[in-house]
Amino acid sequence: MPTRPTPTERQQRLGAELRKMRLAAGRTTEYAAGLLGLDRTKVSNMESGIRATSPERIRILASNYDCADQAYVEGLVAMADFRKRGWWEQYRGNLPQRLLDVAELEWFATRLQTLQTVHVPGLLQLSGYARAIFDAALPALPKSEVELRVAQRAQRQQVLERENPVEYLAYVHELALRMQFGGPRATREQLQYVCKMSERENIDVRVLTVEVGAFPGAGHAVMYANGAVAELDTVQLDSAHGGEFTHSEAQLAKYRAHMDWWHTKSLDSHASRDFIQSIARQL
Repeated sequence: MPTRPTPTERQQRLGAELRKMRLAAGRTTEYAAGLLGLDRTKVSNMESGIRATSPERIRILASNYDCADQAYVEGLVAMADFRKRGWWEQYRGNLPQRLLDVAELEWFATRLQTLQTVHVPGLLQLSGYARAIFDAALPALPKSEVELRVAQRAQRQQVLERENPVEYLAYVHELALRMQFGGPRATREQLQYVCKMSERENIDVRVLTVEVGAFPGAGHAVMYANGAVAELDTVQLDSAHGGEFTHSEAQLAKYRAHMDWWHTKSLDSHASRDFIQSIARQL
């Protein structure tokens, strides 16, 4: 198997899961190397995502690590078995890898949930609205990169419209709806578009109003991506220097609790749509 100088987040995650499975079995890298007929360095590279692996090798390791969770094993096999070039790869070398990692995460998720406190969710953004967000970056981005980011963000929306669209649940704070990215007209068009998209069966948009007050996760935007099984879920957090990914059991449990809280305190789907339309009419 060839090595990769810059493995994607998904490739690193697969390697991390193989390492976690080995450590849970109390096995060494030498033991794994013996099973696969590889040297120890290649096993270490495989567990860091630098070296690719095959479905057959994953099944061999899982069997000898006494992993009885077949759904989990098949989830790992699926991560290793994807050989097609993802659409996001056309941007490699032109956009930061973290932007590509987010698109890859969304593409393979079985369900997506997000909380946005400053702007509407990226998967529901119109180009003009997204352009206003990228234009505000400091230091300023070159116009060519702004347009690449806008195009890539638009293409991410394929996950909502493809033959098997992902289920998408978006929590949006009221203040995010009132932020006028691109001016009143662009914001009004954007809010109307969110309402239109929220009528689709796979898309649910819910508003957290200012009356809710303080809420968990208020400090940053969050995306929770469900994997094939709960152990393969991932949380992505936005920051000024790019997306951060976490998948520890403690962090996953924390954000599941956050989502339960948001769901309890947010307006339901119909009330949220009415609320968003009322804001749009004020612009």
